[in-house]
Amino acid sequence: MSDKILFNRAMTTGRELDYILDATSRERLAGDGYYTKLCHQWLQANTGCAKALLTHSCTAALEMAALLIDIKPGDEIIMPSYTFVSTANAFVLRGGIPVFVDIREDTLNLDERLIEDAITPRTRAIVPVHYAGVACEMDTIMEIARRHGLKVVEDAAQGIMASYKGHQLGSIGDIGAYSFHETKNIISGEGGALLVNDAELVVRSEIIREKGTDRSRFFRGEIDKYTWQEVGSSFLPSELIAAFLWAQLELAQSLTDRRLASWAYYNDRLRSLEAKGALRRPIVPPECCHNAHMYYVLLSDEANRDTLLDNLREKGISAVFHYVPLHSSPAGRRYSRVSGELNTTISQSERLVRLPLWAGLGEAQQDQVLEILERFFD
Repeated sequence: MSDKILFNRAMTTGRELDYILDATSRERLAGDGYYTKLCHQWLQANTGCAKALLTHSCTAALEMAALLIDIKPGDEIIMPSYTFVSTANAFVLRGGIPVFVDIREDTLNLDERLIEDAITPRTRAIVPVHYAGVACEMDTIMEIARRHGLKVVEDAAQGIMASYKGHQLGSIGDIGAYSFHETKNIISGEGGALLVNDAELVVRSEIIREKGTDRSRFFRGEIDKYTWQEVGSSFLPSELIAAFLWAQLELAQSLTDRRLASWAYYNDRLRSLEAKGALRRPIVPPECCHNAHMYYVLLSDEANRDTLLDNLREKGISAVFHYVPLHSSPAGRRYSRVSGELNTTISQSERLVRLPLWAGLGEAQQDQVLEILERFFD
C-alpha cells in the first residue's frame, strides 16, 4: 500500500510560530492588537470592503451578519440547501426562516433564476454561497435584491482570493463572510472574518462584535468610556490566532498558486474520463476567477459512489462527499421551508466526490488518485 494520502493537510508557511511568539510579547493578547490590525488592513486592501473584522469563525461572521441586518422571528432568508449548516443556522438563531431554492447544474451555486419566485413580503435577505470558490451570478442577484429592497450576505467561506468580474468574493454584497478553518485555503486553525461593504453598517458591526459595546471606539481614543449600546456578543479571536493568520495572508498568493497548479493537473488528466461520460469535471464560468478551494467530480448516474470511495480508502486515499442537503435534515424540516423543486440539489449531492487537494499536494500523489479513478471506470 502507498503512503496515506490525506484529503486535506493544513499547510504552514514557516512564520506562524515566530509571529505567535512575538504576539505574546506585545501589549495586547486578547484581540484587536498588532496582528489583528495587520490582518484587517490586508483584507480591506485586497477586497476593497469598507471594514474587515476578524472573528473566531465564519459561523460567527454569519451570526454577526444576521444581527447586523436585524433579522427577527419570521423573517425569511433565501439560500441554497446545498451548503454547510452554518449558512442556515446563523439566521435560525435569530428566529429567521431559511427558504431553500435549487442550485445551478453547472456551478452548484444558488440558481439566480429561481430567486424571485421564492420572495414573499417576509423576505429580508439573499445569501449566495460561493461553492468551491466559484462565484455565484452576482450581477443578477444584486439587481434582484435592489429591486425588492433586500440585503445580500455573501457566504464566501470558500472564497478568499477568488473573484467575480474582477471583484473579490465577499466584497460584492452588503456583507461577506470568510472562513480560515484548517480545511480552507488560508487558515488559522479556526477563524473567520466579516467584510462590511455597506458603510452604513460599519459602526454597528464594531459594536456587535464587542459584546454590544462601543469598546473599539474607546480603544481608538474617540470616547472617554465605553458602554453597552445594543445586542452583541464576543466575536473577537485572540492575537495568537491573528498572528498565525498573518503568516498565511503574507503568502496568500503563493498558497493559492500552489493549489491552482494541483487543480489544473487533476482537471487536465480527467479530461478523457469526462469525454467517455464517466464523470463531469468542475465548470468555471468565464467571468469567475476561482481559487482552487476544492477539486470535485460528479459521477455518472451509473457509477456507485460508495464503491469508488471504498476503493480509494483501501489504497490509503481519503476522499469525501458532501453535503447532505439541509432541507432533508431533521433541523432543516423543522426550521425552514422549500421554494420549488430541489431536483438538481438532490441529484448533484448524490453524485459528487471531492478529491484530495492542498497546497503541498504532489503530482505523484495525484497520480495515485487518478490511477484508481481510471481503473474504476475501466
